[in-house]
Amino acid sequence: MTQSLAGKVALVTGASSGIGEATAIALAQAGAAVAVAARRADRLAGLVAKIEAAGGKAVALAGDMAVEEQAIQAVEDTVARLGRIDILINSAGIMQAGGIEGADLAEYRRVIDINLMGTVYTSQAAIPHMLKQGVGDIVTISSLAGKKGGPQTNAYSASKHAVNSMTDAMRQELGNRNIRVSILMPGATETEVAQGISDPNWRQAIAAHVSKEGAVQPSEIADTLVFMLSMPRHVNISEISVRPTIDTTA
Repeated sequence: MTQSLAGKVALVTGASSGIGEATAIALAQAGAAVAVAARRADRLAGLVAKIEAAGGKAVALAGDMAVEEQAIQAVEDTVARLGRIDILINSAGIMQAGGIEGADLAEYRRVIDINLMGTVYTSQAAIPHMLKQGVGDIVTISSLAGKKGGPQTNAYSASKHAVNSMTDAMRQELGNRNIRVSILMPGATETEVAQGISDPNWRQAIAAHVSKEGAVQPSEIADTLVFMLSMPRHVNISEISVRPTIDTTA
């Protein structure tokens, strides 16, 4: 891979597994120095070691992006340790099952807090640094669930619809100041997203969905991100969907 992002500094949230982990690796391969943030410090340490063994530069920033102070600190620590922040990848996210009837409101809030508010916290903290630099990129990993709803995806779909609207509003707010803002919506991608689902039936269904034949690989989402970020500055790929070829609904 060419060093298309040489000299850039990126922060990737949700980097301990799946799309976030693959994205951190791909950004480092493209030449960026990468700060990786997530709750699982042991996973982050392993990821940093992997990036450094391949000749890249990375730092681990353990924290919960649903906690405002920790999300802001991840941005500030990126700048303090790596000198700037050119790229913010909002990849932290969770899924839970259930409709509105009898909803577990604590789970509902947790989905909103991580998927939406975590994105708000990191974006708001990064923007002043990017404006001062005169350049920046913010990419939010959303989902095709942000284009539709379903009786078992009430909280998740609501959070992703909100993320899409908020992210596009940021694009309109910041684009004329050389900050590109993009939404990437994966379909069925082979990740650990099912592991945190409390409902056993839905956990099994989602695990089967993301591991089915032809599911997109996290590295393929990461390659898409690098492509988006490597475009000339006058080009903002504002929204892109990546879905398995063999299942047009995924």
